[in-house]
Amino acid sequence: MEFRPCIDIHNGKVKQIVGSTLRDEGDEAKENFVAGQDAAFFADFYRKDGIRGGHIILLNARDSSYYNETKKQALSALSVYPGGLQVGGGITDENAAEFLKAGASHVIVTSYVFRDGKINYDNLKRLVAETGKEHLVLDLSCRRKGDDYYIVTDRWQKFTEEKVTKELLFELSSYASEFLVHAVDVEGKANGIEEPLAELLGNWEGIPVTYAGGVRNFEDIKILRKLGKNRLNVTIGSALDLFGGTLPYREVIDYMKENKGV
Repeated sequence: MEFRPCIDIHNGKVKQIVGSTLRDEGDEAKENFVAGQDAAFFADFYRKDGIRGGHIILLNARDSSYYNETKKQALSALSVYPGGLQVGGGITDENAAEFLKAGASHVIVTSYVFRDGKINYDNLKRLVAETGKEHLVLDLSCRRKGDDYYIVTDRWQKFTEEKVTKELLFELSSYASEFLVHAVDVEGKANGIEEPLAELLGNWEGIPVTYAGGVRNFEDIKILRKLGKNRLNVTIGSALDLFGGTLPYREVIDYMKENKGV
């Protein structure tokens, strides 16, 4: 298990939000924390600690009046930590190269690949042709429906028909180098992880997977480590003291170093 940092940008500001409240109309979201520092500050902070593989997420739609400012923040962060961070949000085969050239190690994609409720293999293949598998992360962020988890798109607002299963992970792993999975129903609530989802992901052995959503304390980290069989990486947002929470960032980093490979 490794710690993977995050820089979520909404309306041109670094924020922690409740994921399930994100709305394109009015560019609204329930905010847990709005940083006084810009995205470049956090990128440099992670760079100095040598923490790689974190993700920058642009939370505004490309037709939002805030998108350009949000994108400007993302590009600034990439410039201070080239090769150290991934970027997602509105990525297509047309703009992926721009973000990679700006310093992103990988681009993260959901909505362009999962179109009209299912996998669009034409788009996926066009994307891989542009980026290469080694620079592509597929975001399988999902919400629960009944006993199963379904991938959601368009800033987590629309359900698809695609259920998260080991078979789906295996199929998609041939196109990407990593998966990022936000448990959207608990994202930003710091009220506990989605244990069934963590267990499902932990039982799959393949390309690296980063889990995000609901982590509130070290007990949650330990549960995630156990259910994920020490294979899942973890992103922690609202619970961290960096973003107004109570979980000490330095203690998290020390814990990960002490338990890596254990």
